Amino acid sequence: MNVEFFGVRGSMPSPGKHTLVFGGHTSCVRIKQSNGQQLILDAGTGIANLGNELLNSTQPIALLLTHNHWDHIQGFPFFKPIYQADRDITVVVGDVHDNESRAAVLDQMSGSQFPVDQHDLPANIMLNTTLAKQKEFTLNDFVIRTAPLNHPGGGTAYCVYADNCKVAYVTDNELSPPGTVSTTIDEWIEFVSGADLLIHDAQLIDEDLPLKHGWGHSTVNQVVNLAITANIKKLAFISHDPMRCDAELIAIENTLNAEFGDALTIECAREGQTILLDKEA
Repeated sequence: MNVEFFGVRGSMPSPGKHTLVFGGHTSCVRIKQSNGQQLILDAGTGIANLGNELLNSTQPIALLLTHNHWDHIQGFPFFKPIYQADRDITVVVGDVHDNESRAAVLDQMSGSQFPVDQHDLPANIMLNTTLAKQKEFTLNDFVIRTAPLNHPGGGTAYCVYADNCKVAYVTDNELSPPGTVSTTIDEWIEFVSGADLLIHDAQLIDEDLPLKHGWGHSTVNQVVNLAITANIKKLAFISHDPMRCDAELIAIENTLNAEFGDALTIECAREGQTILLDKEA
């Protein structure tokens, strides 16, 4: 199984000379299994580059959205396969709290918001607003399990199973939120337990608190503690703060690996990076 990162930033794109190492595109990850079946996670600005590649195929596309915040859907209007006649595209919408916003990924292409109206798209786009409510479902030969995100407005985390591997994709998520908790820390431990790769939101560092407590994001130390407790083999941070420069992210990696490197592999995900998960290896 290959896991490819096409966008790793949170909140907004952050292009510039200080983000060249980790990239400035917002969240988009592609998982490809050995039989060629693919799954896309989120449609931030990174999905535009992925779309250029997918133009060379007629394979049906499956896209899982965690939630409808702008940085997770803003690349969809620039995803070129939606302009291909009769291209089959299934979009699974995360279980958000507001029923009226469930079609936000398409509604952003309406009125005066975008020059191409959603109703003029030639692709066969099937919007599914019920699958993410299920605890488990199958899509494109992947078995997918779900858990509610601790994030303003709601949303869904996914565990993806294929090729005898498990990938947990949990962004955006606050492990210790104030007020109502959608998923407890014990439930998160059970959900991601034993994953070959945990991709988890870690937009914050301890110094960001208490100001950003309740904003729907976790600190790097909270995520490391979750990973160690859940027996994770490899941890990749995603949803990097848009103001966090390359040097700061490298420093975070170095500090955490110096302290916890014997327990697991820790890295800040990089745009353009591919992680190969091979059980046989």
